[in-house]
Amino acid sequence: MKIHEYQGKAILARYGVPVPKGKVAFTVEEAEAAAKELGGFVVVKAQIHAGGRGKGGGVKVVKTVEDAVTAARNILGMQLVTHQTGPQGQKVGRLLIEEALPIEKELYLGITLDRASGKNVFMASSEGGMEIEEVAHHTPEKILKEVIEPGIGLSGYQARKLAFGIGIPAGSVNAAAKAMIALAKAYDEIDCSLAEINPFILLKDGRVMALDAKINIDDNAMFRHQEFADLRDLAEEDPLEVEASKFSLNYIKLDGNIACMVNGAGLAMATMDIVKYAGGEPANFLDVGGGANEEQIKNAFRILLSDTAVKAVFINIFGGILRCDILATGVVNAARELGISVPIVIRMEGTNVAEGKKILAESGFNFGVADGMKDGAEQVVRAAQ
Repeated sequence: MKIHEYQGKAILARYGVPVPKGKVAFTVEEAEAAAKELGGFVVVKAQIHAGGRGKGGGVKVVKTVEDAVTAARNILGMQLVTHQTGPQGQKVGRLLIEEALPIEKELYLGITLDRASGKNVFMASSEGGMEIEEVAHHTPEKILKEVIEPGIGLSGYQARKLAFGIGIPAGSVNAAAKAMIALAKAYDEIDCSLAEINPFILLKDGRVMALDAKINIDDNAMFRHQEFADLRDLAEEDPLEVEASKFSLNYIKLDGNIACMVNGAGLAMATMDIVKYAGGEPANFLDVGGGANEEQIKNAFRILLSDTAVKAVFINIFGGILRCDILATGVVNAARELGISVPIVIRMEGTNVAEGKKILAESGFNFGVADGMKDGAEQVVRAAQ
């Protein structure tokens, strides 16, 4: 689950990471009040779940309350386009009004899982304010890394090593190390999948501060963090993905025209690969899970067909917990109830596969029943064309 910058900063502040003074504003009037409270010399920042806001016109530094009002009026409600939103952009529904600070140096801090080592890794760079992917591509030597040992956390010596390594002066090293350790603790305790501060700034008076905060919380751990449920901003998510989550379906919208329904994330990725191999373009990733029932299958179909780009549906199921006859019955009932008009190709193997194929054959619908994944992918690509 992604959360907004101001929400991430509020969490980090509770762990001891220093953050600027700021207030969220949902209206121009609230932005004006916040700017007055902070003295007028402020930064007006669009709050969307994407980076590159400044380049897109979503961040403005102003020196007066009047200019803050103008900036708020221009940014609030705009369709902000960045390299992470895609060409459609994202509508700005809230702002962060924050004190402007005298910046001496911009740095980068981040934590994520290193799948090669199976451990979290703390990254730091002197190239703050830039896209870390660009730094990694052009100057990878400028990204310093320290592995975080499970159960131990980021050690003091590791934090100081990183602080010195990215050029923080001796007088500010302890403060920076303390902020790094706090960030690592927050990452661990709230079950993050990503925590970034970009930029992490050194002020002219020697203080350090998190000027930005990107916090992603692992969805699989949300049952442990019901206190964060209200932080979810549904306006920032694809409506179909939100709808799918209501029925415990894992759905991600893509740009193609072939809808894919599978059970299991590995099979989903393999299905998308083989559709691409056959010359098609997947319209989504939809995993109904190993124990899906008829109702979930019906809702999965409804969500798939809500995407007007879909020209054909490929159902690729390995029947284990989800038996093939249950799948077939759910598909037939969904076709009847929803009036499905696009071609449907089904490949299924596993428990009760013969019974499942019989149900499909006797349904009265002209389903394409595939003999293997390759055949199924080729059939559905032809159907979509």
